[in-house]
Amino acid sequence: MNSIEFSLLDRTTQNLVISTTLNDLSNWLRLSSLWPLLYGIYCCFIEFASLIGSRFNFDRYGLVLRSSPRQVDLILTADTVTMKMAPSLIRLYE
Repeated sequence: MNSIEFSLLDRTTQNLVISTTLNDLSNWLRLSSLWPLLYGIYCCFIEFASLIGSRFNFDRYGLVLRSSPRQVDLILTADTVTMKMAPSLIRLYE
């Protein structure tokens, strides 16, 4: 990760999960070009997929969308991860 400091940072060392505010994430995205993977679980992905369109453009942040988890730097989930979908998300991460 680059040398930006997150003000509200919560790290769990076992799972390497970082939760932060949207402003800090936005500043981090502008700092370096990331390759995200949009992972939609339920119907909220339809609203989440509008980020790809022309109104909310990912290109202005330098983001290049990828479809393979091996190529991505960031996995964005669009809905609540339930117990049923957690094994799929863990498998995708690993």
